[in-house]
Amino acid sequence: MAILNSVITFSGKVGNLIAYKRNGKHCLRSMPETVRQTANTRKAAKWFGAASRKGAFIRHAVAPDIDILCDGDVVNRMNSTIVAAGRNNHAGLKGFRFNVHAGIEKFFGQQPVLTSDGKLHIAAQELLNYGDAVRMEIKLIATRINFATRTVTGMDADVVHIDLEQPFDGADLNVNVPGNGTLLITLQVRTFLKDGISYDRKYNAADIIAVTGEQPQDAILPKSHPRKKLMILPPEPPYYNAPAKKTKDHIPRE
Repeated sequence: MAILNSVITFSGKVGNLIAYKRNGKHCLRSMPETVRQTANTRKAAKWFGAASRKGAFIRHAVAPDIDILCDGDVVNRMNSTIVAAGRNNHAGLKGFRFNVHAGIEKFFGQQPVLTSDGKLHIAAQELLNYGDAVRMEIKLIATRINFATRTVTGMDADVVHIDLEQPFDGADLNVNVPGNGTLLITLQVRTFLKDGISYDRKYNAADIIAVTGEQPQDAILPKSHPRKKLMILPPEPPYYNAPAKKTKDHIPRE
């Protein structure tokens, strides 16, 4: 890998060179002359490609309702999460952070509780780790996705604003998105300074806190049909040997 320090930078493939950006630096690498793939590596590459497409679809479905800046590695992190979770295991997305620098648990000593009917309860408590912010915005986002048709079938959101200069007495938020498909519940926290929103990534978060709906089911084994019994032949009648008749000894004639 080489670092590209030129004033003119680019990304993509030129000849046998590939330019890309990694950790804020422009890099170059050459393409291998030959690529040898086994059946397993081809299978893994195909699955990673499918995971990448699913990750892009999820990000595009949720992104319009997320108001914070995601970190630069969110694409690779989501792809890795999907691969690690396994095929169609959407529940594995629970806990994913759109901003790796801060999570929801950072702001609450007593964590919010989400019920199955889409109600989020945040108990009265002293809020934590918000820096110089004077106001906090808490947003609950529900996005229902049909992965089979790759469509977003519904969305709902609820927002509450908290004055950080006053004691926090608790809050309740509610979302409702009926229908079929997988429901992603995202909780977002934004902080505001006196002169506007804080863009410090340490004080803004958005996490997927729940995934409900279509989950992989155990394979249903086909019912086994009992083998037909072979026709049982009737037992053979007992065979008795008839006793030999008694005869007189034969005397030859002279």
